[in-house]
Amino acid sequence: MRHAPPAVAFVTAAALAGCSQGIFDPKGPIAAAQQELLINSTAIMLVVVIPVIAATLGFAWWYRASNARAARLPGENYEGRIEFVTWSIPLLIVILLSGVIWISSWQLDPRRPIGAKANALRVEVVALDWKWLFIYPDLGVAAVNELVVPTETPIRFQLTSATVMNSFFIPQLGSQIYAMGGMTTHLNLLADKPGEYPGFSAMFSGDGFSDMRFVARAMSASDFNAWVKEAHGTGSVLDDDGYAALAKPSKAVPPMTYRSVRPNLFERIIHQTVSGPDKAGTGAGWHRPMKQAGG
Repeated sequence: MRHAPPAVAFVTAAALAGCSQGIFDPKGPIAAAQQELLINSTAIMLVVVIPVIAATLGFAWWYRASNARAARLPGENYEGRIEFVTWSIPLLIVILLSGVIWISSWQLDPRRPIGAKANALRVEVVALDWKWLFIYPDLGVAAVNELVVPTETPIRFQLTSATVMNSFFIPQLGSQIYAMGGMTTHLNLLADKPGEYPGFSAMFSGDGFSDMRFVARAMSASDFNAWVKEAHGTGSVLDDDGYAALAKPSKAVPPMTYRSVRPNLFERIIHQTVSGPDKAGTGAGWHRPMKQAGG
């Protein structure tokens, strides 16, 4: 027993350390709202859990075999007041918890725009084997395994996968969401503090899954504009051939940028995922014209 206090202190410190750069260290309004929902839901449930645990221990102690003072009635009697308390309190808790979760789920809809003074920044996200491609269609640049965004600016994500289904998650900014081949999912996030926040795929997708990580770098608007200018002056071109090379499976890919991006690359990736790659697997299918909708 003399080792119990140090052990408890160690476990507590480890638990608190795990909250760093996680869901309990929010750096944006979405993550903060999700943290509040998690805490409120847990507190509401504890209103039932704690009294039940206390009552269970109390009854077990009071009605132990050695306690001669505990009265034990030989017959069984129906007690309406006990039944009322037993069923009404959990029912009220379920109603309250359902209301809190329903309202929060509506407010935290991934497609719901985030109100802010700055205009939203569009970012197209493509899950590859095993890396993340971030395309800035309005800026004409792209990055791999590095998401650079300005603070206090809503980020409007469009996500898809060029391979199997993946899960996009930046714990400190909130809202894990899936990226699926041939489909587009939508997500709105905002970083309210500068910093570097880890992101990753939260779903197993093959041999390189453990290295499918990226860094979300939030910076001031001036620093972000400087990064865009620097990206335009460095790196290669993400055209059809460049994407075909990037799409090949690779592991632990270091961050890099592209100074220009082929127009409508994101839409072509979705189309290619639906129609299937060419049989040779060389990416030659990128030069096939896209089929127009309804044609």
